[in-house]
Parts: sequence; C-alpha cells; structure tokens
Amino acid sequence: MNVKIDGRRKINSNVIVPPDKSISHRSIMIGSLANGVTEIENFLFSDDCLATINCFKNLSTDIEIRNDKIIVKGNGFALSAPKQILDCQNSGTTTRLLLGILSTQEFESILTGDSSLKKRPMKRVTVPLSQMGAEFEFLEKEDFLPIKVKGSKKLKPIEYTLPIPSAQVKSALIFASLKAEGKSVIKESPKSRDHTELMLKHAGANIKSWEKDGVYTVEILPSQISSIKIKIPSDISSAAFFIVLALICEGSSVVIENCILNPTRTGIIDVLKQMGAEIKIEDVENRNGELVGKIVARSSNLRGVKVEKNDIPRIIDEIPILAVAAAFAEGKTIIDHASELRVKESDRIKTTVEMLKSFGAECYELENGLEIIGSREKLKSAVVNSYKDHRIAMAASIMACAVEGESTILDADCVSISFPNFYDILFSSTKKI
Repeated sequence: MNVKIDGRRKINSNVIVPPDKSISHRSIMIGSLANGVTEIENFLFSDDCLATINCFKNLSTDIEIRNDKIIVKGNGFALSAPKQILDCQNSGTTTRLLLGILSTQEFESILTGDSSLKKRPMKRVTVPLSQMGAEFEFLEKEDFLPIKVKGSKKLKPIEYTLPIPSAQVKSALIFASLKAEGKSVIKESPKSRDHTELMLKHAGANIKSWEKDGVYTVEILPSQISSIKIKIPSDISSAAFFIVLALICEGSSVVIENCILNPTRTGIIDVLKQMGAEIKIEDVENRNGELVGKIVARSSNLRGVKVEKNDIPRIIDEIPILAVAAAFAEGKTIIDHASELRVKESDRIKTTVEMLKSFGAECYELENGLEIIGSREKLKSAVVNSYKDHRIAMAASIMACAVEGESTILDADCVSISFPNFYDILFSSTKKI
C-alpha cells in the first residue's frame, strides 16, 4: 500500500498513541513463564506482538483475549515442544528473547522469520547462551535464521559483558539465567532499556541491578516468577513521531498522555530539548517501577547538535525521526556510534539518509551514523521508498506533513509492525495550514 500526503499541515490535539511494544512483548513472555494467571490490559495488537503471542501459543501456553484484556495462564517454565516451526515474522525481540527462554527447555525448536528478520545477526545471542549449555544450529546460513535450538535443564551460570549494549541480548541472558545453576552477572555500558529487569522484579524474580562508574550490572539468581497484573502505558517510540510533527510544523502543539517515561527510553526527549524543543513533562507517576506521564510539545526553532555516544542506546529506535527533526533544524547534527542501525529492519543508516535526500535534505552517511545539515528552505515533497521498514515509513510521513506539496510513501502498510492505526491518527489529528 502506498500513501499520499498533501503537505504543509499542522497539529493541535491530544493524540492517543499505541501501547508500548517492548512491554507488550515481555508481558506475554513473563506471563507464560510465571506460576498463575497474568492479566494484561492495553496490549499492543501489532504484527510484531502478535508474532510473540502465536509463538507462545505454539509452545502450549493458554492465551485468551477477553474483554479487551489478555489472560495468560502461565506454567512456570514448563513449556511444551512446538508441533511446528516458530515463525517470529519480522520481530527481532520475539526471536532473541525466545532464544534465551528456549535455552531453558530440553526439547528442540526451530525459529524462523520473514526475509528482513533473516538478515539480522543472531550469534550475539547464541554465543553467550552456548556458553551456558544451550545448543544451536544455523540451518541455512551461519549467524542467521532459521535456527534450531536445544535447551538444557542444567544451564551453567554466566558472567558476561555485552560487546554492544542491547536490551534484546541482555534480556535473553536474563531469562536463561533464571533457570541456571547459580548466580549470573551481566554487564553493559552504557545501559540499554531495562523493562525486563523491572517487570521480572515485579514478578518476584531474584534480580538486582545497579550502575557504577558508567557500567550497568544485573545479577540474577535462579528464580520462580509469579503472575502479575499489567496495564501497559503508551509507547514513547511511537509518540516521538507526533512530538517531532508538532515541533517542525508551524503553529502546532500536541499532548500525549499515559506515556512511558522510563529514563532508558527518554533519550529522544533529552536530545530534542538540547536542540531547543519546547517540551514539557507533566503528571509523572510510578507504576510498578515504570515512570508514566504526560508529554506536551509545541512548534519550536530547532538547532543542530552532536548526539553523545551514551545517548545512542536510549534513542536507537527514534533515530530516523530524530533525523527528520535535524533536517528542519539550523546547523549541523551528527549522530555517530550507532552501528546497531545497520542491522535493524533495514540498514537504517542508509535508508534514513536516502529518505532525507528524497526530500532534498543535505545529509551524509557515516560509517556508524549520519550527518545532517539542516535547511528548511531546501526541503520539498518526494516519493519515498520505505524499504518496508515501519520506522522509515512513519518518519517519512511526518516529514511529508511539514513540506510543501504532495508526497508518496511507498509500502506504507509496514507501519502495522508497531503502529497499526498510524495513518488514521495522522490524518484525523492534522489539517492543512
């Protein structure tokens, strides 16, 4: 599906963005491994999260949708061998966290995915899990799906420092460590998102975590976990598109309530504020360790910045939309130390640069990032290849709203991966200037 957007739009409204994708994935996983019944409210029914539900159903977890809630009847890590291949579709989170969970199971499983997921590296997860005693076989190409997994009931504990900060790799090791024969210690620098740790602590797992001298450490002891009730807040990664829309469109403002404000996720707010964005955070509350609150953003005169290396893990999913903001800013923006973008749903360094250039922006691809020379006057409407990457499609759509003329976003239906009603909200909440 291609989407046409007539530019020079503005927004002045409250926007309800989807539930958080990271927490939605993890709620199904933790519910499936817990003892008892987990109740999930405000779940994200996107393609990625549905892939997680389907995989756990194939592992014999009882998952029921009941009155807008999801009821997960956990079995305390007693999963059953799947009768078919586990299809993770486009979801790296489903795949990598499942590798850790399946490492605790003695049966064999095969995981696969779509053509995009089959290009994403898996050894970063399988190497440390192999050290714990799990067995893996790459069935077509080394380092890539499909992959056969055979777990063990006698996993060895591990002390491991992540070469590159990654919430997915860290979470896979944490899940496996819950069933290891002793204390595991996982370190990373800087700290990546910590939803797995917070949610497992809330479920009673024996986990400690701390930061010292720039190093984040997680200590895990073998644990059973208990069922919990979860109300999932809105996703700041999805909110970021409408925040930037308000910042770059004349006379605009947006209010987003009930939004996740976990400090490992608010890097996009911090960087935009450094650029001069008028953003306020209000009504903050703590929900089981997760900060949640209201974000208010207004159109602003932005300036270019150099993004700090330690901020990259906190903005890794938001870099395409941050690059859009940079194209409308005055001066140069440099985003570096972001090699992880090369192995996302697309090579997001390459595809973000190509998207910006389509609109006439001056930008350059770096080895591990990009450089953008902001100039609102140079920008124009465009036909943009999304490369079937949901974050590229949505970033391009926001840019299309702020330039003059009609733009076309190719393969825009890929937004269903994380934000199924993106275009409904975009067109209902904006109007022509």
